[in-house]
Amino acid sequence: MIYLKLLRESLIFAMNELVVNKIRTFLSLLGITIGIFSVISVFTIFDSMEIYLRDSINSLGSNVMFVQKWPWGNENVEWWKIMNRDEPDLDDLEAITRKSELMEASSFLAGTNKTLKNGNNIMENISVMGVSYDYPKIMNLEIQEGRFYTEMEARNGRGVALIGSEVAENLFPEGNPIGKNIKIGGYKTYVIGVIKKKGDDAFGNSPDKTLIVPINYLRNFVNLRRSGGTIVIMAKPEVSNDQLRDELTGILRSFHRLKPGEDDDFAINETSVISKTFDAFFGIIATIGWVIGGFSLLVGGFGIANIMFVSVKERINIIGIQKSLGAKNFFILFQFLFEAIALALIGGIVGLLIVFLLVVIINAAFDFGMVLTLGNIVLGVSVSSIIGLVSGFVPAFQASKLDPVEAMRSLS
Repeated sequence: MIYLKLLRESLIFAMNELVVNKIRTFLSLLGITIGIFSVISVFTIFDSMEIYLRDSINSLGSNVMFVQKWPWGNENVEWWKIMNRDEPDLDDLEAITRKSELMEASSFLAGTNKTLKNGNNIMENISVMGVSYDYPKIMNLEIQEGRFYTEMEARNGRGVALIGSEVAENLFPEGNPIGKNIKIGGYKTYVIGVIKKKGDDAFGNSPDKTLIVPINYLRNFVNLRRSGGTIVIMAKPEVSNDQLRDELTGILRSFHRLKPGEDDDFAINETSVISKTFDAFFGIIATIGWVIGGFSLLVGGFGIANIMFVSVKERINIIGIQKSLGAKNFFILFQFLFEAIALALIGGIVGLLIVFLLVVIINAAFDFGMVLTLGNIVLGVSVSSIIGLVSGFVPAFQASKLDPVEAMRSLS
């Protein structure tokens, strides 16, 4: 009960100080508010960006390998040697499909930009992507209407296509495009499906503005050996990426007839390379956030310390009375520490409320999902409490060490 009474009295003292000294309190808390707002707003913006980017990366699949000409990360190979590599082709895909025991599925991807026509409706510079039959097993392809092409259609290179929602709206404003024809660079193509609308991902790609055709049909207007493509391989559930990488390396080296000690003439990429790059990037951003908010937090801390020194001086007689009635040093210490933490918490909460309002406004005005995470809320409250504790300790310690007789003399 004594501790509860002490907490209650400390809270009353703190609230009285806030009410009686409004301007002084406001100026003292302003630094904490600005500091917490600066740190948490930076973290909120970049956490939202990180979530958005990682969702886009994860959509590629964490257990998926990409065989390409160029590596995503740094390879210990001169750039001119990489430049002289051949592009992956369908023969490489066939060799992998025939020999791999660790893969669940594989697909070949290649693309180009073409003009699409349906009567007088024209769309220029649209991404036309050719993929092999197992593509939906590996990538997250959601079909809104219609179907994906059959294995026979894929093998024979039939002129069939799945179109993005934006392509459908522009080329077929009158209604359902399923079963109708469009022209891709002069080639008549039969629409068999519409891809579900998703919007742009973090890399600026969108299935809404894309058209998917069988890879063998794409060869009618794209030289795959010259333009190249990407082989995508998904590992079986129990197979690790390292195991799949080792197997793919052995298959491709054997198929390309590379001698022992000779450099690979291909790159095997995975999404973890992108994730590690973003980890480093967001680590730098976190440091910048602390630097931006650190100065305001420092100023806010000095403000809290100042108001606490003044509070101790103004209430020195009350401290003397409390000690003469038997109050222990740690009671007085805790009383002022609680007040300092309460002051800092109020500043931190105000800063968090401003960030929350900013998030609401941005989400309402723009098509971007800003998120004030629980982690950032806890961080804001924790940092505020620590600033209050550190800033208030010296004044509180001085108050706890006051001699009751000397303190009582201040009454006269």
